Formats: sequence, structure tokens, C-alpha cells
Amino acid sequence: MKLMNKTAIALVIATLGLSGCTTGVGDTIYSGYVVDKQSLDLIPVGSSREQVMLSMGTPSTTATFDNEVFYYISQVRRRSAAFMKPRVVDQTVVAVYFNKDGVVDRRASYTLQDGKVFDTISRTTPTGGKDLTFLQQLLSGGSGPGAAAAAARNMFQQAQP
Repeated sequence: MKLMNKTAIALVIATLGLSGCTTGVGDTIYSGYVVDKQSLDLIPVGSSREQVMLSMGTPSTTATFDNEVFYYISQVRRRSAAFMKPRVVDQTVVAVYFNKDGVVDRRASYTLQDGKVFDTISRTTPTGGKDLTFLQQLLSGGSGPGAAAAAARNMFQQAQP
């Protein structure tokens, strides 16, 4: 009888321990602007920049290359365990394009299938070129192709009397 009680207690403890591992596994993280159809309907083509700001709020980011563009970005990221890096599973970018007079020229909505994942957390833009580690920069003496040779020449010129 005692053996059966110990076995039952061990089984209950093991079950509780395993159920603790499975509850709460996986997180869904929502970030950015939540797209609201009603707010989008309040800014038809021809609306002013102020009307857009009043109905949509402050944009996630803007672009001012030719004409101004407001971007409202939202992302859904998931991770299967708390210690794992989240991966982007859904992304929506609402773009409001203005003409040179500052009125809405057109609106567009882009999803993950339309382009690259935009990293809203680090706020960095990937650039071309070679990324060097600290040690590589230290050993090369610079970042250009002839930087190591120039450093060696300078060292030898300073050593000569």
C-alpha cells in the first residue's frame, strides 16, 4: 500500500512538473501601429497633413526624399520559448504619400509578402560594404583596402633617423 501511495505521489509530481513546462510556452509580441479601417477612411485623397495626424496619430517613421511619406508600421512576432529570438510572422506598413502641396496623393498598404522585414526595434538601416569586427579593425589599421600598407609605411618612415 505504501509503495502504491509513493508511486501515485511521484506520478502527480511528475505530471505537475511537466505541465509547468508546457504552459505559457511561446509568446506572441505585437508592436507598432494597429491599423484601423475607420481611421484610414477619414483620410481620403486630398486630405491635409494635419488631417492625417489627427486621425492616424504620429507616424512610425517618415521619408522626405521627393515628397513626404508617412509610414505606420505594425509587426507580429512569435517565439516558441522565452529564451529564443522572436521571428516576424506578420507585418503591415500603411504608407500615406503627400504631393508637393502637402495633401494626400495616395495611400498604400504593404505586407510581409511585399518586401523585406523592417526592423522597428533597432532602428538601423542595413548598408552595403563589409562589416569588420573590432579585432579586424585593430589589425587592419583602418577600413580601406590600402590602410594596412599605409600604416606599415608610416611606421617605417618614423623609425628612420
